[in-house]
Amino acid sequence: MQIEVLKSKIHRVTVTGADLNYIGSITIDEVLLEASNIIEGEKVSIVNINNGERFDTYAIKGNRNSGDIILNGPAARKVQKGDVIIIISYGILDFEEAKSFKPSLVFPNEKNNSLT
Repeated sequence: MQIEVLKSKIHRVTVTGADLNYIGSITIDEVLLEASNIIEGEKVSIVNINNGERFDTYAIKGNRNSGDIILNGPAARKVQKGDVIIIISYGILDFEEAKSFKPSLVFPNEKNNSLT
């Protein structure tokens, strides 16, 4: 049996921009992507702490050390600059493997700098 488990989480990061006139996705500072083990193009779930919105999109690499967290395209309607969000990705693992799997958890500071 295989189950879906938490693979990566960037907990309580601040949205730095929302660009409605973009194809779609979430731009994430490259340092945060690396720290969280999320790759460009990976499906991610977004939870907006400010308004309760929950939605899925995909990650794209932002400039390294920029602190950028930018929602693009339709997702830009679900956030505002300054909102605090959680970025989550999941993986599918064998049931036994999932018992010992440890997700990558990142707890950035108020400037979106990686603090794992």
